[in-house]
Amino acid sequence: MALLAVLFSSPFMAQNKSNANKLPDWAMGGFVRPPGVNPVIKPNPATKFLCPMQKGLVGWEESDTFNPAAIVKDGKIYVLYRAEDNSATGVGKRTSRIGLAESTDGITMSFRDKPVLYPDEDNAKDLEWPGGCEDPRVAVTEDGLYVMFYTGWNRQVPRLCVATSRDLVTWEKHGLAFAKAYDGRFENLESKSASIVTKLVDGKQVIAKVNGKYLMYWGEKMINAATSDDLINWTPQLNEKNELKGLVYPRYKYFDSNLTECGPPAIITDKGILLLYNGKNRTDDRRDERYNAGTYSAGQVLFDLDNPYKVIGRLDVPFFRPMDDFEKSGQYVDGTVFIEGLAYHNKKWYLYYGCADSMVGVAIYDPKKKVPGDPVE
Repeated sequence: MALLAVLFSSPFMAQNKSNANKLPDWAMGGFVRPPGVNPVIKPNPATKFLCPMQKGLVGWEESDTFNPAAIVKDGKIYVLYRAEDNSATGVGKRTSRIGLAESTDGITMSFRDKPVLYPDEDNAKDLEWPGGCEDPRVAVTEDGLYVMFYTGWNRQVPRLCVATSRDLVTWEKHGLAFAKAYDGRFENLESKSASIVTKLVDGKQVIAKVNGKYLMYWGEKMINAATSDDLINWTPQLNEKNELKGLVYPRYKYFDSNLTECGPPAIITDKGILLLYNGKNRTDDRRDERYNAGTYSAGQVLFDLDNPYKVIGRLDVPFFRPMDDFEKSGQYVDGTVFIEGLAYHNKKWYLYYGCADSMVGVAIYDPKKKVPGDPVE
């Protein structure tokens, strides 16, 4: 199937290009890094885990802790983060598991000693071993069912998987999100990064339906859409050519010139459906020269609520980009702020992100104090 990027820009996407990054009224932010607190999650070589696959103790979060999801439960923020063991060297070469931290203030974390989601002798073994469970996104239904989307990495094909829980500790794995769609047509498609649509209900961010169905935006090379009736089995949306209905693509000479990868759960606002996403800069002459080659920064795109596949706004510069030293040095040395977790807590938005594929940081947006995004240059 054709997955060639259509590189585009439109007049409605115009944005202030001065160094002061004033955000349009439909965008969220800016997000402010609290001084002196980041990173809030770091690798810990002391914690050990009896791996059911390796049949021995492993330092499951010894090497790197990054790419976190976030959710509010019982008045606390819970962060589910990807942790890599010490089994190898290189991006994607170690085994990943999902750890759990909790916080009353969104900054000071308490940790479980053992991962809550990991490769096991179970129905997902062929999807997850030996690479593991990567890059979670989490949202919750109004009746308290937590839904996690994560990448199962068997070191052959990265694929989008689904798990559910009532307590964030014990998870039921449901396998591939797209396994049943179109008679299995997309079962072996490289797929990841699902941002399910949510809304605020009485101050709580919960999963919402759009036009009668659950809706997710997903993808890495481009942003696609999928719908579901049960939150487990998802149907990718197709275009008139019976191919994936690409909605957002990379753009030459922009911060997202290489990848447009979905971030935390999307949010219904009074302006439309707001999706925060990760943009990767190219490394050739088609990159945005204002930012380092290969840099991951964060953008925002707005979809029409009545037609959730129609883009009505998009930032031309990132609202959030690598600024601090720990965001520019680590396992991913080109610089990374990789956003995956967004939690509404005490009337503020807490954004959790991976720092250079090595640690976890937090930035906070107070809707009562609209401030600019990160400086353009």
